[in-house]
Amino acid sequence: MAQPIRNSIRILDISNVTPFLSDSPDSVTEFSLPLTFLDTFSFKFPPIECLFFYSIKTSDPSLMASTLSNLRHSLSLTLQYFLPLAGKLTWPPTSPKPSILYKPGDSVSFTLAEFTVAFHHFTRKHIHGAAESRPLIPNLVINDVSSSIMALQITLFPNIGLCIGATFHHAVLDGKSSAMFMKSWAYISKTNTPLSPELTPFYDRTTIKDPDDLYTTYLNRWLANTASVKEPEAPSDWVRATFELKRGEINNLRRWVSMQWEEGNKSARNLNASPLRLTSFVLASAYVLTTMVKATEGETNRKVYFIVTANYRRRLDPPLPENYFGNCVGSHLGYAGEAGEISKENGSAIVAGKISEVINEFEKKGVMEGAKERIKSWGVLGTESQMVAITWSPQFDIYNCDFSWGKPQKIEISSVHRKTISLMESKDGSGGLEIGLVLKKHEMDRFDNLFGTNIETL
Repeated sequence: MAQPIRNSIRILDISNVTPFLSDSPDSVTEFSLPLTFLDTFSFKFPPIECLFFYSIKTSDPSLMASTLSNLRHSLSLTLQYFLPLAGKLTWPPTSPKPSILYKPGDSVSFTLAEFTVAFHHFTRKHIHGAAESRPLIPNLVINDVSSSIMALQITLFPNIGLCIGATFHHAVLDGKSSAMFMKSWAYISKTNTPLSPELTPFYDRTTIKDPDDLYTTYLNRWLANTASVKEPEAPSDWVRATFELKRGEINNLRRWVSMQWEEGNKSARNLNASPLRLTSFVLASAYVLTTMVKATEGETNRKVYFIVTANYRRRLDPPLPENYFGNCVGSHLGYAGEAGEISKENGSAIVAGKISEVINEFEKKGVMEGAKERIKSWGVLGTESQMVAITWSPQFDIYNCDFSWGKPQKIEISSVHRKTISLMESKDGSGGLEIGLVLKKHEMDRFDNLFGTNIETL
């Protein structure tokens, strides 16, 4: 189905949008930022790709023209706060280190397209080809010495709505900063007022300490790896789907996991077990991981690894504000074991307990404890293992990204592949969670059946 979908898009215009800069003598002429070790950790990660689908039911061409004009203008106004996004990640042969550089005249690629595929094909929570949304995603421009940092595409679904596709270079910013930009653009588009303090990016990185020179360790690790920064296109048998855990289901899961965990920790040797953190994040992670393991192919003795991505902003010493712009996350091994262990009835409780231990550990000792040793361990996890990581977060509050047309009908983190799961808040704000994932078609069918059946029996 992916090929007909691809042929259904028509590119209407490709242009560039520059940041709005006044003629004042104080106006910025050039802006540069060094990378930190938190950036070089993600240096060759695939780009962050996300799609925001909005319902705009109009057949009035003048109204749509006005909407597009406002999007361009508000983007220009927003970029004056986010100059790095209009610049480039650059590493000339004469420079010992890569850096982020904006110069006057730099701009963001802005593509306008039209799609004839049904809007609801992408906005419903049904299973569809993983590659079908690829035509909606803009590409970064990358060469040997530099790369664009952000690209945008507006795709029109005539008389029904539009999709905003955004691609961000992961060496420059993480999911939280990407979400902050999108919410900032929406805020200015809707209100035409200056950004609020919590949406204004904080760039100062002088307080970020790196006594073990993790910057060089991470960068050298990537330089030894010649793999492309771009994730290969999903094969035709891979499909994408979104599932929801409602608030009541999370509460039922909490009670069930707590009961199973207490049952498994009655023995004397577990009397000193650390407190169990049954947050929505821990519960959803444990439940989705165990369901994925049951649904996917492989031997029961295969190794399974679950990676917890932690926001470091408040956890660094000294801490950084939540509006810090850049990468400020780290990866921790939340679970390591065999598929057979977590395929049992109490599998979710086992995983939840392990994730809790890891979070308790870095909250107690600090997230930088053992950082150099952690990076060495990633290379010995084994190619035959099943590795899964969480991307995005319900704390981003991304469904409040309102450009004046209301909340998005659907948000898709398109960069999710078979090794990652997206996790965000439910669109209705009821306290539930949306889970996005990619699997082979027969595995997704199995996951779909297990996900609903197991929740209903709690």
